[in-house]
Amino acid sequence: MYLYYEMNEISAKIYSLLMAVFVVMLVLTNIIGTKIFVLFGETLPNGLFGFPLALTAGIITYPITFLVTDITSEIFGKKKANLLVLYGFFCSVLSLIIINIVINLVPSEAWLGGSPYNSLEEMNQAFNAVFSLPGILISASMTAYLVAQLIDIRIFHFVKKITNAKYLWLRNNLSTMFSQLIDTIIVNSIFLGFGMNLDTELIIQIIICNYIVKLIFALIDTPLVYLGVFIIRRKFLIDKL
Repeated sequence: MYLYYEMNEISAKIYSLLMAVFVVMLVLTNIIGTKIFVLFGETLPNGLFGFPLALTAGIITYPITFLVTDITSEIFGKKKANLLVLYGFFCSVLSLIIINIVINLVPSEAWLGGSPYNSLEEMNQAFNAVFSLPGILISASMTAYLVAQLIDIRIFHFVKKITNAKYLWLRNNLSTMFSQLIDTIIVNSIFLGFGMNLDTELIIQIIICNYIVKLIFALIDTPLVYLGVFIIRRKFLIDKL
């Protein structure tokens, strides 16, 4: 270990940066996750297993949170990683509260100026249609998020312990793949089932498609974890705290 006083300030800044990226990606996931899109709709019209690759837009940002969690776990340890998860939970709750406050604000006629809507009520309904769902989505994602992220950290450090801190790729992939499965099942079941009242068959399709894509992301992010750990440890002379 080659930490000394001057490096503590640098390590704190790096940890703060990782936390900022983590929180931004998490909150963005809650906001954009209401959109469902088809991946490779033109090239794979039948998708996989005979149905289209329907995914929630959160697939773009959410895997990044697991990448950040694993880098934080490897560099700063289990306690700092758990703290990261708790801060993310707080920000999710805060965003839910603010969204609900904004939805219930009385709209002004000035808001209608320059908009394509014919009435203030129509515009307000469109706004609420976009932002009222995140309340349910955040409730679902917070449940899945806490369970999955904490399990991810626990598995990561369990594998690290039994392998004597060797095979970073193994603990990164095992922890991410298992926790992503739990997250995908919980968040999509709650949000798509109770929030959007989608058919069970469609929900299962979306869960399968989302998890397949997340597995691909889990494999892709392995070299990124190595790169992140290498840069932080070598360039900034930071070992595990």
